[in-house]
Amino acid sequence: MKAVVYKGPFEVAVEEVTKPKVQHPNDVIVRVTSTAICGSDLHMYEGRTAAEPGIVFGHENMGIVEDTGEGVTSLKRGDRVVMPFNVACGFCKNCVADFTGFCLTVNPGFAGGAYGYVAMGPWTGGQAEYLRVPYADFNCLKLPEGKEHESDFILLADIFPTGYHGCELAQVTPGDSVAVYGGGPVGLMAAYSALLRGAKKVFVVDRVLERLQKAQEIGAVPINFAEGNPVEQIKEQTDGEGTDKGVDAVGYQAHTPSADREEPATVLNSLVGTVRPTGMLGIPGLYVPADPGGPDENSQRGMLLVSIGKLFEKGLRLGTGQCNVKRYNRQLRDMIIEGRARPSFVVSHELPLDQAPSAYDKFDKRVEGYTKVVLHPQS
Repeated sequence: MKAVVYKGPFEVAVEEVTKPKVQHPNDVIVRVTSTAICGSDLHMYEGRTAAEPGIVFGHENMGIVEDTGEGVTSLKRGDRVVMPFNVACGFCKNCVADFTGFCLTVNPGFAGGAYGYVAMGPWTGGQAEYLRVPYADFNCLKLPEGKEHESDFILLADIFPTGYHGCELAQVTPGDSVAVYGGGPVGLMAAYSALLRGAKKVFVVDRVLERLQKAQEIGAVPINFAEGNPVEQIKEQTDGEGTDKGVDAVGYQAHTPSADREEPATVLNSLVGTVRPTGMLGIPGLYVPADPGGPDENSQRGMLLVSIGKLFEKGLRLGTGQCNVKRYNRQLRDMIIEGRARPSFVVSHELPLDQAPSAYDKFDKRVEGYTKVVLHPQS
């Protein structure tokens, strides 16, 4: 089968790899109809992780069940499903507590597993024609038959729940003001989720004009940090107080306003300045314990200079960690079905799988309005 294979920094190729087979009674094989390129994939693509050449990318996957193991009870051939990027067992201490992003079973020695991602277990990615899904009764979310809402449902694999998770970590409630740093796919989903949760005003901070335009289209207030200090811009629009809540949707590859160099802690420190005393921060943006391309020795070891004194002085609280997708995906699916949510506004390009190398290059460079790319290996 064809799959997107990592070759080295800034290079992927569509190659023939072995088609997966059922290996366990609880497995299913999914014929992939949609798979998305994630900002997290770019960390590997750019050589900013320990990913080795040969890994098949793809942790945002949906499709049609092609084959089932004899132990699978709730799924059958022909079912349309979407899978959380988290690979989870469903029965360990963390899974039963709804922390499926930190499963203790699927990646021995580490809390958490994912498809096609470095250090997240042996699970091959789904930017391919077929995908093996373990613990399938637990990991597959059934969808209505047909092709309706395809570009909405694919976002249930990661970015829609992750954006919602950022709001959950920040405990966004009706009437709150919220600052979202980062207008990429997760940031836009966080802003959208904050509005769905009843926030009165949502600011989105970025410097890419297409992203800021998308933010404005959904009812958020765009803040271009290239035009001035975002903390000051937001405080000017909140009577000097700052926002009630804040979300970091950028992570460790944050840049200075001039975009000429990386400053990994800049978003965290900006949020500390933006959110009012006793407010709450949600941090779904990715931070790693080791970054080979970090701008200094400390950041290469995952050690960042964060304004902890000011955070303490202001009595700010924070929540961190990757999204436990299964905590949210059913209710978000049902909101899509009922017409209450349309997250596909963030999708800019839908392309066949063989255009993946070009799509990675353009998405990484933020050119031609590439905000979110969905690949279609099969119809």
